[in-house]
Amino acid sequence: MGKRLFIAEKPSVAQEFARVLGVRGRRGDGFIESEDTVVTWCVGHLVTMSYPEVYDPVYARWAFETLPFLPEDFRYEVIPNVKKQFETVKGLLLRADVEEIYVCTDSGREGEYIYRLVDQMSQVPNTKKKYRVWIDSQTEDEILRGVREAKSLTEYDNLSASAYLRAKEDYLMGINFSRVLSLKYGGWLNDSVEGKKWTSVSVGRVMTCVLGMVVTREWEIRKFVKTPFYRVIGSFAPQLPQQEDDQMAEEEKALPALEGEWRVTEESRYFQSPKLYKENGFREEETAKELSSSMTDQDRQAVLEKIEKKKEKKNPPLLFNLAELQNLSSKLFKISPDETLQVVQELYEKKLVTYPRTDARVLSSAVAKEITKNLKGLQGYDLALPYLRQIAEMKSHEKLVKTRYVDDKKITDHYAIIPTGQGLGALKSLKPVAAKMYEVIVRRFLSIFYPPAVYQKINVVLAVENPQKEKVYTERFYTSAKVLIEEGFLAVTEYSFSNKKKNGNSEGGDEESPGSTEALRMLLPYLKKGMKLPVVSMKIKEGETSPPKRYNSGSMILAMENAGQLIEDEELRALIKSSGIGTSATRAEILKKLFHISYLKLNKKTQIITPTLKGELVCGIVRYAIPAMLSPKLTASWEKGLGGVAEGDIGEEEYMDKLTSFVKQQVGKVKETNNMTQLRSYYNMAKEYYPLPKK
Repeated sequence: MGKRLFIAEKPSVAQEFARVLGVRGRRGDGFIESEDTVVTWCVGHLVTMSYPEVYDPVYARWAFETLPFLPEDFRYEVIPNVKKQFETVKGLLLRADVEEIYVCTDSGREGEYIYRLVDQMSQVPNTKKKYRVWIDSQTEDEILRGVREAKSLTEYDNLSASAYLRAKEDYLMGINFSRVLSLKYGGWLNDSVEGKKWTSVSVGRVMTCVLGMVVTREWEIRKFVKTPFYRVIGSFAPQLPQQEDDQMAEEEKALPALEGEWRVTEESRYFQSPKLYKENGFREEETAKELSSSMTDQDRQAVLEKIEKKKEKKNPPLLFNLAELQNLSSKLFKISPDETLQVVQELYEKKLVTYPRTDARVLSSAVAKEITKNLKGLQGYDLALPYLRQIAEMKSHEKLVKTRYVDDKKITDHYAIIPTGQGLGALKSLKPVAAKMYEVIVRRFLSIFYPPAVYQKINVVLAVENPQKEKVYTERFYTSAKVLIEEGFLAVTEYSFSNKKKNGNSEGGDEESPGSTEALRMLLPYLKKGMKLPVVSMKIKEGETSPPKRYNSGSMILAMENAGQLIEDEELRALIKSSGIGTSATRAEILKKLFHISYLKLNKKTQIITPTLKGELVCGIVRYAIPAMLSPKLTASWEKGLGGVAEGDIGEEEYMDKLTSFVKQQVGKVKETNNMTQLRSYYNMAKEYYPLPKK
């Protein structure tokens, strides 16, 4: 009887498969074997693409005449420091008694690529049956389901093709563009940054685009000129009716004045005036003083022209994908995207959460129908108990399938990151940041079973006559407040480790001025439409426009996810379909590389990202030589094309033809042009800003 061979991506995952499958036999060097089953593992990548000099020694020397380098058949080789494990895996794959192979590497493009390279280098015959195990968590039930429902490996051939193309794309662009730009501008770059050791101009399909985004933002900040503006804030005292009750009268005396901000309307003296700065301020302080004095030059009264009360609902946010979790972790824990991925990967490997490298923020209908398993499992997590009781009382889990948190159309490889309800015994061994991240994931998950938060939104408009020689104008003052009246899901999202008081949204969002909200709330019972309020005072508030914000590690991930657009609103992000720059599995690693090669700097305390002089000059080289490499939309289109290959909508040859054509064209342009004049000018401007001020 033939044996089954299971190949995982990491030793820890292989051991879990062995436990679940009951493989308790002989433990060899790099595998575990029982009577009918063998379990082995990779250690990440075992095989890589060969450098050009492997094709021909002539490529060892960088020279214009050997570019572009576009091999017809790509070569691969075993990575030296993992050769022993490769030989173990290869030996098992080719063993005569192994008849069925189950591929259990991570369920995604990179995991597929890791196995396919091993299969290719080992020359595994197609006479062996090969199956793909695709799972969303490492719980026992999910592993057994994945093995039971494993499909033929050939059904993932399109995904494999996109993985190979992604690697070829990064390889061809990286080697050709780095070499041609280094030959042309490398000496100048090293002279400009006073490098003691010669370094190449390192560029890549995704990392150069990301570098360009950071440098572009830095230049926007430098070019920004602060513009002062002046707002007028009116203070109004409600005329309250006489009270017989002395105590009540004393309480009313303590009521605050109502404050409102002036805004221009068609009946204003300043309508369409060039003196305006937007609708609520003036360019010059003198104009603000002019309005202020005209409002207080005699006993003026305001008329309460409008009082509007309406309820607003705020739904629980969508579930976490990796980008959303990385963004929030940079704010809550001040850790980088790479560190976030490491932590959530640990939670995944301890069976606490589902697969982390996902772009989806919703669940599949199949998972939603069995969500009670996750909820019941969380009964062993003390923090979740009170919320689980309320969910059971509301029976909201029974209606989950019909909510916006379930959408099969928005899921490609994996659904959102949620707690499995299993592996809770591992919580005691977690580091503090991992325990906190698990809490964040659990709270986000539980919140989707709660009703929306409900606010009372109050808008008040006060009108004050402003008689002038030519006519009587009307100036209007506006105030608003938002009061939380039904907590809804916000009861769940207040983190136990947070010292912040609830402000209506513990994960960011709209914030009302506490003072303004409280004043309006206290005055609300006394305010009636048409009532008159004496003008107490007018004050002028000076403000100034703010420069664009630098990216932090979290907002950078969101900008990459949305092809260069930094979209803070989570519901708006959900509506925008974009392939993004890089993938959920690679974005953190791309940033890490840019920090490692000193093109970007990360302030670990604030997580703010800034360019280095070297990185800025590399960006300048690319800007003048291969500007297409800096386009987020173009970079995202390459990623979208790879997605098309994975879906079977774009042919492998078609994609490869476009890729080689692009590389030939760009290398040719660099060879033919010389941009040293522009680069010297660019350098003279850039160097004035270094070292950058500490932030």
